[in-house]
Amino acid sequence: MTHSNLLVELFVEELPPKALQKLGDAFAGVLREQLATQGLCAADAPLTAYASPRRLAAHIGNVLHQAPDKAVSQKLMPVAVGLGSDGLPTPALLKKLAALGADASVVAGLKRVHDGKAELLFYESQARGATLAQGLQKALDEAIARLPIPKVMRYQLQDGWSSVNFVRPAHGLVALHGSAVVPVTVLGLAVGNSTHGHRFEAAVDPVVIHDADSYAAQLAEQGAVIASFAERRAEIARQLQAAADKIGGGVRPIADDALLDEVTALVERPNVLVCQFETEFLAVPQECLILTMKANQKYFPLLDASDKLTHQFLIVSNIRPQDASAVIQGNERVVRPRLADAKFFFDQDRKKTLQSRVAQLAKVVYHNQLGTQGERVERVRAIARAIAARLGGAQLAQQADQAALLAKTDLVTDMVGEFPELQGTMGRYYALNDGLDAAVADAIEDHYKPRFAGDALPRGTAGVVVALADKLETLVGMFGIGNLPTGDRDPFALRRHALGVIRMLVEKDLPLDLIQLVALAQDKFGDKLSGVDAIQGSLQLVDFIYDRLAGSLREQGYSAQEVDAVLALRPQRLALVQKQLAAVRAFSALPEAPALAAANKRITNILKKAEAVDAHVNPELLQEQAEQDLYAALQRFVPEADAQFAAGDYTASLQTLAVLRAPVDAFFDDVMVNAEQLDLRLNRQGLLKSLHDAMNRVADLSRLAA
Repeated sequence: MTHSNLLVELFVEELPPKALQKLGDAFAGVLREQLATQGLCAADAPLTAYASPRRLAAHIGNVLHQAPDKAVSQKLMPVAVGLGSDGLPTPALLKKLAALGADASVVAGLKRVHDGKAELLFYESQARGATLAQGLQKALDEAIARLPIPKVMRYQLQDGWSSVNFVRPAHGLVALHGSAVVPVTVLGLAVGNSTHGHRFEAAVDPVVIHDADSYAAQLAEQGAVIASFAERRAEIARQLQAAADKIGGGVRPIADDALLDEVTALVERPNVLVCQFETEFLAVPQECLILTMKANQKYFPLLDASDKLTHQFLIVSNIRPQDASAVIQGNERVVRPRLADAKFFFDQDRKKTLQSRVAQLAKVVYHNQLGTQGERVERVRAIARAIAARLGGAQLAQQADQAALLAKTDLVTDMVGEFPELQGTMGRYYALNDGLDAAVADAIEDHYKPRFAGDALPRGTAGVVVALADKLETLVGMFGIGNLPTGDRDPFALRRHALGVIRMLVEKDLPLDLIQLVALAQDKFGDKLSGVDAIQGSLQLVDFIYDRLAGSLREQGYSAQEVDAVLALRPQRLALVQKQLAAVRAFSALPEAPALAAANKRITNILKKAEAVDAHVNPELLQEQAEQDLYAALQRFVPEADAQFAAGDYTASLQTLAVLRAPVDAFFDDVMVNAEQLDLRLNRQGLLKSLHDAMNRVADLSRLAA
């Protein structure tokens, strides 16, 4: 069968930039998948996705003109129903065959298959393969239906009556199999072989595509468009670096993949130009200037070798005029009021101290069930003081208390009102302006950290204390009123807060117990959280944190079995969990491990069925040699293992207990635990309880049993 490469392009109005790459990949991917399903191409056929502000396209290699015929076997009915006693077809069989486009002439060739209950008749035929026109029409309809469109538009077609739904109004459709146009239609568009290039700089319009393989080259040469998202992105990155290198002095464009992706989705013919602003604006915190340039103007600020903002920046223009001075001046003129606003906000905010803004927080509602930001601040202060008292002395408590008091005050400043992303950052600048201690200023900024996965933790201990207090207050409060995350919904970022608490406890190696932290945080809510619901919320929160910890540990490479064994004990010092996991992994590698894990599981089941077993053994009641030997082994090795556990050497502790395998095996071989005589039974259960307690201090070893 003949095959050629296929090109499909949908020409549309400007697509949403933040969704463009995903739309392009989905459009191309579904087209190939659907063609492959119909036998028109291989599932791994070469695929190139194209996505520019005004087009979605796909180039698929080795697409057949028509799919090969397929053998089809269709079950008809039981032989007893389809054939009479004389072997002739019944009316029921003839009717079924007619529905399939066959007649009585095929009866002799029907296949008979016994399914274990009855003999069945099967009709075997050849189904004609789909033509490319049929297959592509189906694939296009499916690709349009499955596009991950952020927000659908409804618009009217040119006939004035019909309307369709799509991400943006579509104005052109190209479908070329080699050089032949494939007759398909979608969104009310007639197919053709012509498209449009750049709005202003295309050499010809329309651009008539010769064949599928010339699409990208013709758009680049005649249409002044780089159709590939990846190629356009790489070209922008290259131009950005080249412009920075030309300036010299070690300057570099700010690294921001999200900004690069968005700008790539905004231009078809990128042209990087160098602009600048007045140096007086550099007196404003660079985070403010960088944010306004990136978020509002999509510019690339330039940083020097010390990561300080320079007065120059890069723009990515969509046109390439011979004289770019008008474009440069226009962008410089546009950015100047933005920077002036930032300077004005900064100057105005510094006229009032953070301390003077504390009272304003009492007028800001935090949550209708949990009060105002002012009330919240007092809770965070109380939690921070309690944590600081456990971690350090009076100085730490004073720093943490002051930082917690002022941490939210920048929310009522003009700068944060304009740029909410700068909360915390501006608080630090204003704290330093007020002459506060650097540790307090850093804690004000850092109490939001970690803001996202992989973000840095707070720099100083005061920052860690306030960050812990802030996150615990949010978690305990929201769980206490039943505001739990559900599915993809997590409006208060509780999953992120829980992971932040875990990371600080673990990575800062804090000697704090999780349940005690949750309890002290809940206590600071007073009557706002009380009763059964509040207690239930705390229990759910602890489970929630352990679930997040388990997921994090599995992502780090620990097996589900190892994680389950350690977390089953609900360890309170999260900082020690990885040491426990390392000990479990080392224990699992010992030859004695499988037998001891299985024995431990057996012991667990025995003790579950017994009533309140006490870990007490009367040596005089040990009658069998095997139970005497096990008791002697416990007396000899458990004190050593306990000492190693107390010293934090969990690996050595478990390895010391590994020598118990032989006496444990002998015990279960020779001793009847549930003896009829009550005192013997209780004594043997007490012996097993002593063994169970000794072996499960690091982890629940029964979870390691196969």
